Amino acid sequence: MGARAARVLPVLLLVAVLTGCGDDGYQAKGPFRPLPEGAPPEVGPPTSQPPVPGDPAQPGAGEDGGDPNVVASGLAVPTGVALLPDGSAIVGERDTGRLLQVFPDRAPPRELMTVPGIDTAGDGGLLGLAVSPTFIEDGLVYAYLSTSGDNRVVRFPLGGTPNPVLTGIPRGEVHNGGGLVFAPDGHLLVGTGDAGDPALAADPASLAGKVLRIDIFGAPVGGDPVFSRGHRDVTALCQAAEGPLFATDGSLDGADEVNLIVPGADYGPRGASPLAEVPAAEGGLGGCAAAGSAVFLGALDGERIHALSLDGTGAVVGDPEQFLTGEYGRLRTVVLDGEGALWITTSNKDGIGVPEEDDDRVLRILPPTSAGNSPL
Repeated sequence: MGARAARVLPVLLLVAVLTGCGDDGYQAKGPFRPLPEGAPPEVGPPTSQPPVPGDPAQPGAGEDGGDPNVVASGLAVPTGVALLPDGSAIVGERDTGRLLQVFPDRAPPRELMTVPGIDTAGDGGLLGLAVSPTFIEDGLVYAYLSTSGDNRVVRFPLGGTPNPVLTGIPRGEVHNGGGLVFAPDGHLLVGTGDAGDPALAADPASLAGKVLRIDIFGAPVGGDPVFSRGHRDVTALCQAAEGPLFATDGSLDGADEVNLIVPGADYGPRGASPLAEVPAAEGGLGGCAAAGSAVFLGALDGERIHALSLDGTGAVVGDPEQFLTGEYGRLRTVVLDGEGALWITTSNKDGIGVPEEDDDRVLRILPPTSAGNSPL
């Protein structure tokens, strides 16, 4: 008898004994399927993607020890973050495509699935995440990712197969974009990069170097997907409820920009002025969160969070505040939850940073700034 058969036989015997016990005539009608336990939906079977290399995610220490700001650690370049209705978050790893559910109480992260088909050359990979505005009803997650031939937006139920929403966004070694956010009106806003070719950002017929506006099926709103153009690398988009839309715009050889996005505007060299500029040494902007009259920016090269205070016209007032400078290394994604806390990812395993033993991490903090006291 082969080794495999030797392992299977005791299981079959156990099943036979269990199904034969008792005299109530019960017959199983199929395999056991646990009922969903609330958001997020019950995760389906694993994908055919090979196992994720390295150690699984490890949570931060409990309340009696460790850093209270750390809600998860041991991740690999966490980039996309999307908040769920129950207060937890889906966190996506750029290079592996793995999705994890991370909890604000620092409970152990739950591995959800691995998104297949990702190409991580250059600065590509799994870049942006957003949950459907009707997630409780449809359970859908949207992702911005790089393949070997393009950048694209896909959607899927957790554990399910990704289906294309918008394809054909130019792909390059650099400037692949990745901003993704749902507007209050339910339309999906997509931030793309110029793929290393500024001429594409100026070309109204190209999807590169743009902020795009589409519906949930990928159709352009008003007949044209281009919402704004002339961008270099829109790594993040953020918008407070019914407030203005902001975009980070990265540069390889100069200051990064934060733009207040006006429909139809051109943000190229001769176009609209940026809301603010961040010097290269303090920049590498990779995240954006908006709340009332405040905008928070995650800086990779600057290893800090920038906080901008805005007046009623949307102009920056006073000097930007900074916090977490140098405390956790390279900071990327920034998302604001309903309690006013910022979820922030570190990016120290991206080949540029210097990782510590428990990197990469997901942080959750209340902003220690006057800007952070702005109403939501």
